[in-house]
Amino acid sequence: MSNFEEIRFYNDAEVQEALQQYLKHPMIKALLQFTFPNSSYKEIEEKVLSCNTIRDFQSKIIYYTVQQVLEKSSEGLTYSGFEKLESDEAYLYISSHRDIVLDTSLLNSVLLETDLTMTASAIGDNLVQKPFLMALAKANRNFLVRRGLGPREMLKSSLNLSEYIKFLLLQEKRSVWMAQREGRTKDGNDRTQQGVLKMLAMAKGDASLAEYFAKLKIVPVAISYEFDPTDILKMPELLAKRMEQIYIKSANEDFKSILKGAIGNKGRIHLTAGEPIDFEVLEGIEKTSGSVNDQLQQITSLIDKRIHKNYKLWPANYVAYDLLQGSNEYEDKYTIKEKRQFERRITRRVDVENSLAVNSYLLMYANPVLNMQALYENKG
Repeated sequence: MSNFEEIRFYNDAEVQEALQQYLKHPMIKALLQFTFPNSSYKEIEEKVLSCNTIRDFQSKIIYYTVQQVLEKSSEGLTYSGFEKLESDEAYLYISSHRDIVLDTSLLNSVLLETDLTMTASAIGDNLVQKPFLMALAKANRNFLVRRGLGPREMLKSSLNLSEYIKFLLLQEKRSVWMAQREGRTKDGNDRTQQGVLKMLAMAKGDASLAEYFAKLKIVPVAISYEFDPTDILKMPELLAKRMEQIYIKSANEDFKSILKGAIGNKGRIHLTAGEPIDFEVLEGIEKTSGSVNDQLQQITSLIDKRIHKNYKLWPANYVAYDLLQGSNEYEDKYTIKEKRQFERRITRRVDVENSLAVNSYLLMYANPVLNMQALYENKG
């Protein structure tokens, strides 16, 4: 474990001390009062201080934070596919990534409810610069992905991260969550970055890629929000990319996204766990591919296809597609009321005189439909 000191989360023996240290921090206090609105702070303190392990903290505190978020800003969370997974197995969940904090929080809530092993979760160290955020992350079993390094340091850091994920999955029997890409999907087109798989493969040793990835038990997860509360915040970056301009984040952009993601309306939410990618499938890819790079490309494509197949499409997705295409192809998938509601959403979020802005916004919601169509076209 000494090799992982810079990136690891707390061990259980460190949890109580960290909770005591930050219990009275104004931001932690506000979070806890949000979580338990009907309890006095003395009662809340007693709940927190009864947590002696990470599981205690996740199940007694963080789970209820997520439930409050769902109650106040969504029309409910549903899920499917998790019943096919084994309760005593560790899985590597690779999911679509739309929200900085909620994606992994929702997954762990589902895993808790379905009696599956909760995850250790990757988080960029740029998101936990303040000491209280670092403590909160480590107490919630987050490990650090180091950002902003030079090429040599990045290579060393990636190998260390790969070894740590291997250690967690194969030795600790701890499930792990990773987003399919660095940074959220801004345009609704969920695509796995090959670099994520390349990093994971760094720790494979003498094993073939098929053998090693089969051991990791990769489970693609589709996380589908009916509405993205941060859609308007994503627009400046989207437009900059479309106009081939360099986009520079503002100082508090990530924090604003976290806050908006938590309190903004999300409508309905659905999580679908795909089946673990097994050795036979991976071996088939290995036999039909040339280089390791070719194999990684095919596995990346496979994860994408499974996420696209399992992505829950909402009326807003179909409305956006029809508006984008100027068609009525999917009019049976939504009501006139739902179409009008989405049209009003557009007028509140973008300048409707700016055709590029309107097009970019519609694509954000229509791309999951386009990805689903591509799956069936390729089959044909």
